[in-house]
Amino acid sequence: MSGHSKWAQIKRQKGAEDSKKSKLFGKLGSLIATEARKANGDANSPGLRMLIEKAKKENMPKDTIERAVKKGAGGEVETMESLTYEGYGPGGCALIIEAFTGNRNKAAQEIKHILSKNGGSLAAQGAAAWAFTKTEEGWEPNQTMPLSDEDGEVLSTIIEALEASDEVQDVYTNAD
Repeated sequence: MSGHSKWAQIKRQKGAEDSKKSKLFGKLGSLIATEARKANGDANSPGLRMLIEKAKKENMPKDTIERAVKKGAGGEVETMESLTYEGYGPGGCALIIEAFTGNRNKAAQEIKHILSKNGGSLAAQGAAAWAFTKTEEGWEPNQTMPLSDEDGEVLSTIIEALEASDEVQDVYTNAD
């Protein structure tokens, strides 16, 4: 049974899971550090407490959370800002992209590149927001639009590429 190593399969699966966790922990860590900076390290502030609870739900280690809070309270964190980009994907479906970045120009160019490479386009502020309603959980589409199978595959490629970006936090679409 040459070539059928159980460890090789486990190693690949573990590597993929570890990569996803690392990316998530990095995003949560930067969010916690920025919120800790706003709250001056007060762990009882509502925003910081909410992020810490979210990190605990994702099984982020306690020492990593504490390190992010200390980093933010110490003022060593670069100024991060939350941005919302709007765009259009295949078949005319609207996209809302929430980003959290320290460099607004880099984030905009990266998002624009991902969209244009896959047949989408970045839109002006308010151009796609009409199709959504802002809720506590995020952006809810007012009405969904059906896409062909080909457009659906392209849209899923765009969403995967956007979510793989370090700056992008969430992507919302009104596609069915």
